[in-house]
Amino acid sequence: MVSAGYSIGTVATTSKMPRYQLYVFLGMVAVFLVAPFFIYPVFLMKALCFALFACAFNLLIGYVGLLSFGHAMFLGSAGYIAAHGAKIWGLPPELAILAGTAVAAFIGLVVGWLAIRRQGIYFAMITLALAQMIFFFCLQAKFTGGEDGIQQVPRGTLFGFIDLRSDLTMYFVVLAIFLFGFLLIYRVIHSPFGQIIKAIRENEPRAISLGYKTDHYKLIVFVLSATLSGLAGSTKAIVFQLASLTDVNWPMSGEVVLITLLGGLGTIFGPVVGAFVLISLEHYLAQLGAWVTITQGIIFVICVLTFRRGIVGEIARLVKKPL
Repeated sequence: MVSAGYSIGTVATTSKMPRYQLYVFLGMVAVFLVAPFFIYPVFLMKALCFALFACAFNLLIGYVGLLSFGHAMFLGSAGYIAAHGAKIWGLPPELAILAGTAVAAFIGLVVGWLAIRRQGIYFAMITLALAQMIFFFCLQAKFTGGEDGIQQVPRGTLFGFIDLRSDLTMYFVVLAIFLFGFLLIYRVIHSPFGQIIKAIRENEPRAISLGYKTDHYKLIVFVLSATLSGLAGSTKAIVFQLASLTDVNWPMSGEVVLITLLGGLGTIFGPVVGAFVLISLEHYLAQLGAWVTITQGIIFVICVLTFRRGIVGEIARLVKKPL
């Protein structure tokens, strides 16, 4: 993690994006707008869902310093609720996604209230234990379909007139959701609230001495991170018309950690780059069969040794500007 030595009350905050970051953002948006005409849209949608998931996770670990080993519970539980709502309750996609996101926010509030009282490895272990409880609940509950999951989830019609059965149309909806989440996170970390959570990360005792109730700030960020993770999970369930145990199991929590570290911990664009790199590796290495995991492990070790701050983190160090 790159330490910037933040101090409360002395750091100027602005919601206006610096010019160089604006150029990078506009370039990213331009690439995403033309990408589905050259690359399979379903692949891009998967990468965007994971990018939003990683950005939400990075908000927690990169800017507050809290490592969660159970973030898959928010991604997976939201996916189940969205899938069940769309298929069984007949909800339109926008309401199904909102329902899944709301459930993830509620779980995040409960889990955060229990876990935020601890720090370091104890916090991580509590989130992992609670995530495993959610996993076994999803495994046993009737409405989740057990090991089969919820399949053939209808994409439906967004707002009553946007037919999501077209992959291209669905892609631009997913892109809009991702950009909403990305810009929300950007606004949070560049607000006075964002400066406080960075100060808590850098020196929590000092923040407490200045009168800030740090547990309250950490809980708010935890719930926000869970909510955006749920938004990613709900969207993913609608895109792939499937909700399964894969998204709620502990390896998914480890995967988002790898994505964040690979892209750059505590960077704005790092989780996006990390998500696309990981999804690309999974896609193009799939033909290796059982050797995929070993090959990915070797690649990750090389990347960690070569890019100690992550891909975007190293680029930011070279250009001497935060990305």
